[in-house]
Amino acid sequence: MIKQGYEDFLRHKTDKEVNNRPVTIVKNSELVEVLSKDVKVGDILRCRRDKELPCDMVLLSSHNPEGDCYVTTANLDGETNLKIFRSLPETAILQDEESLMDLHAVIKCQQPITDLYKFVGVMELHQPGQSGPVVRSLNAENMLLRGSKVKNTLFVFGVAVYTGEQSKVALNSKKKGQKFSCLEKSMNKYLIAMLIYLVIQTCLATGLKYYFNNKDITPKSWYFYPAAEDQGDYSDSVLKFFEDLLSFLVLFNYIIPISLYVTLEMQKFSGSVWIGLDLDLYDEVTDQRAKANTSDLNEELGQVEYMFTDKTGTLTENEMQFRQCSIGGVKYREGDTGLLPCSDEETSEIKLREFILSMALCHTVHVNEDEVDGRARSDSELRRNYEASSPDEKALVEAANRLSIILARGTPEYQEILVDDKLVRYDVLNVLEFDPTRKCMSIILRTPEGNILLICKGAESTIIHKCTSGPKEEVLRHVTDFAVEGLRTLCFATRTLTEEEYGEMNKKLHEAATALDDREEKQTEVFNMIENNLTLIGATAVEDKLQDKVVETLEKLREAGIKIWVLTGDKQETAVNISHSCGHFKPTMRELMVVKTTDQRSCGERLASHHEQMGLDPRSEYALVIDGASLHFALEDHHESLRNLCLKCVAVLCCRMSPLQKALVVKLVKCSPEAPSTMAIGDGANDVSMIQEAHLGLGIMGKEGRQAVRNSDYAFARFSFLLKLLLVHGHWYYNRIAVTVQYFFYKNFAFITAQFYYACHSYFSHQTVYESLYLTLFNITCTGLPILVYGIMEQNMKAKDLLANPRYYRRLNRNSLMTLPQCAYWVALGIWQSLVFFYGFRFLIGDDASLKPNMELSGLWTFGTWVYTMCVLIVNFKLCIETSYWNWVAAVCMVVSILGYPVLISIYSGILWAEKLQISYFSSTTLYFVFFESFMSWSFWFNFILLTAIAFLPDYVYKVSMLYYQQSPKTLRQISHANNGLPPGSYINQGFSEETDGPRSGGNDNSTSTSAKYDSNSNGVVLTTFRRVQSMTTDEKNGVSS
Repeated sequence: MIKQGYEDFLRHKTDKEVNNRPVTIVKNSELVEVLSKDVKVGDILRCRRDKELPCDMVLLSSHNPEGDCYVTTANLDGETNLKIFRSLPETAILQDEESLMDLHAVIKCQQPITDLYKFVGVMELHQPGQSGPVVRSLNAENMLLRGSKVKNTLFVFGVAVYTGEQSKVALNSKKKGQKFSCLEKSMNKYLIAMLIYLVIQTCLATGLKYYFNNKDITPKSWYFYPAAEDQGDYSDSVLKFFEDLLSFLVLFNYIIPISLYVTLEMQKFSGSVWIGLDLDLYDEVTDQRAKANTSDLNEELGQVEYMFTDKTGTLTENEMQFRQCSIGGVKYREGDTGLLPCSDEETSEIKLREFILSMALCHTVHVNEDEVDGRARSDSELRRNYEASSPDEKALVEAANRLSIILARGTPEYQEILVDDKLVRYDVLNVLEFDPTRKCMSIILRTPEGNILLICKGAESTIIHKCTSGPKEEVLRHVTDFAVEGLRTLCFATRTLTEEEYGEMNKKLHEAATALDDREEKQTEVFNMIENNLTLIGATAVEDKLQDKVVETLEKLREAGIKIWVLTGDKQETAVNISHSCGHFKPTMRELMVVKTTDQRSCGERLASHHEQMGLDPRSEYALVIDGASLHFALEDHHESLRNLCLKCVAVLCCRMSPLQKALVVKLVKCSPEAPSTMAIGDGANDVSMIQEAHLGLGIMGKEGRQAVRNSDYAFARFSFLLKLLLVHGHWYYNRIAVTVQYFFYKNFAFITAQFYYACHSYFSHQTVYESLYLTLFNITCTGLPILVYGIMEQNMKAKDLLANPRYYRRLNRNSLMTLPQCAYWVALGIWQSLVFFYGFRFLIGDDASLKPNMELSGLWTFGTWVYTMCVLIVNFKLCIETSYWNWVAAVCMVVSILGYPVLISIYSGILWAEKLQISYFSSTTLYFVFFESFMSWSFWFNFILLTAIAFLPDYVYKVSMLYYQQSPKTLRQISHANNGLPPGSYINQGFSEETDGPRSGGNDNSTSTSAKYDSNSNGVVLTTFRRVQSMTTDEKNGVSS
């Protein structure tokens, strides 16, 4: 409870930080600072650059005279590019708090919805001198969303429309519920089974007591019957029945391991602390350690089967870098001194200049001029920051900047280029925006010489078909080379227009832009007409920089049996390119597309078609790509078909998704019949819903705020840290907790079952075989400390071995250590050992045989002390057998536990404490000096050694069988040590075939002799392993060999 309270306090602390952020509102012509939680609908807010918006608001005006502003929505949809938002012309002129106070307007809008890209409303402006209000329509272009950031604009004014839980980002969030690990769920089931067992055992003992009480021989037992009858022990009243029932319940209640919960909470809390202290999870660049927001799910880290990951900021660094290009059919790469040819061939200077100029002009980049000290600077001295609607555009403009053609200024009307310290102006006539269907964008410019120039850039599949001249074959070959290197490519083409051609084109563009019906189709038709008869001038290759070791991380996670899905709000083309570059999509995979469906019928037909395709070629590996619109239709009417299709695919990519759709996809897999363990990882507010929906939520401490970190179960700075967290910590934690749970079941059965045996021999009286102090100390001091340390420090395999062999992770999947056979074995072992303890000493004393030198008989407490001592030592020895990682802490705790027992009992039984302390608790002297008298016989010690061997015999047989038939990670490590350091399975590649014990036909003599040497020196261990390998699958053989 204290641990849960502490974790709730940390969550409250982070929530309080968000709710108490300062926000500036306009009130009575003044700027007033309030807390973000106090913002109300209708308040006019003033938000500064690079600050998160506290609510959804309609843009009224900005620092720019045109009333527009640039915003990044990376926190919402994962897109790091800038988006432009505009205010109404009537409000754009209101740029201070005084003028805003004269604004009289009413906003009418739709009820809050989850769609981030849709907003419908109107603004009724009441202006002096007009009889009625002026009504202006509002759409998503006028709406700034909570969680987004203003960029390149000093400040904006907006009126709050949706606040708090009604904001779009909140509607896309999922309320956080309590999460339980699969092991904890299994443990609860077994505890219920133990409770049922306790009730049955109690009822059985009570029933047998009344059965024996009613036998004819009972009244003839003169030595106890009269006294018992006088005390009412043979009463048949209901009250007496319940008294007997509760008495047996108290005697046998130790079968329920109450202390297990305390031990687990301490282990889990310590485990979460170790995650933060792991230096391998520390990022030196950002100076951030890993963080555990909960300790309840440590063991779930070792159970992940499906991983759902965001793309932007999680797999990538949000950075793109220009690397290579093809100009005039010649390949170039960027070096320290500019563009360097990749061969002896070079193109002309004019073509080089034309290509770089196209890179600097064909875009929609916004320029920020950074004046650090405020003094006047020349154009060449100014430091400029570029903000673009596409990360590719920014990378290309920055590359042109480095190549001495600098974009100095850019507005919707013109662009100024700095060439050889001379400022050249190009007038922007038209911009043909990028379209995913056309896969290109174009810009029409008027050059300083008065010519009209069309520059087009886009995917090679589109641009090359539009070109009628230029080095098409060379460029296409270079583009293929770039793609093989994992680079993103764009082709550039140009066309010079006459005044007549442009006049006709401009007229058609205007007609299409003002059409009320089928506007998009008409615009696309005009764009395709304009983007024709082009001249191909070259291509660029940009590296979308992945985070360090992303490719290796994904590959090892896939090898560990984890299926990976990428869920992103980014565009389809960008997402697919990243999937290829990071290794999520392999070249051998066949891509299935479910995109741009317009209704449920077309979506269902597409899914059915892919099912049929997979049925015709089941051996191929498939990768599925689905967009948000198609996913909406699929989840509504075809969720079973969608789930079946996705689960058959090796990789899945979902793009253009809303945050709520991410959570629905996670739930789709989570609630499948197989009920796999799911994990979601992301770095932005748009990932919070899926992080909360998944069994396990991980946050990346990235550049998109801290919402994901605050709502995650575990957080860290780098995606590559997943390997250590899952393959190592997940493996260790699951093994520790699983063994801890079963060990508690085992030792409690071994301990208290003897009480039931004694009840059978004592005519089912309520007499206990153990002294009360023994019952108190068993789970606290005698056996509690070693298992606590085991659950904190145990490492059944070395970290380097787990990282080198991800297939070991698969062995723990599906809660494999908590299956019914596993738990039944531990319980059966406990019952067997309790039989050995009790009846071993029962047969030793026989018919009142004396084991003491003075021929005195052994009493009840002596017998109980023997059984108790045997139980304490055996269960601790069992833990020693299960422990793989010994250090001084584990060794000291084990020694303290084993030796502490006789010390405590000696102190307790060796002194008459009632006389010393005058405390009634110590008034009983039943155990006085019994402990010392119990071990004075050599017969006891010989019997102890014999019973120890008998007690562990089934365990020995079981472990040898597992060594022979099924290799556990610990077994593999032991075999490796027996082979003088050779990894298990090395002999497979050293001259032996898989069918026989003889050398392979292709094996050399040295290999054969080496194998024979290891076989003879390892006492048959290698041979045993070899026989097991014959029955392993091909994947398992590869995993062992690695």
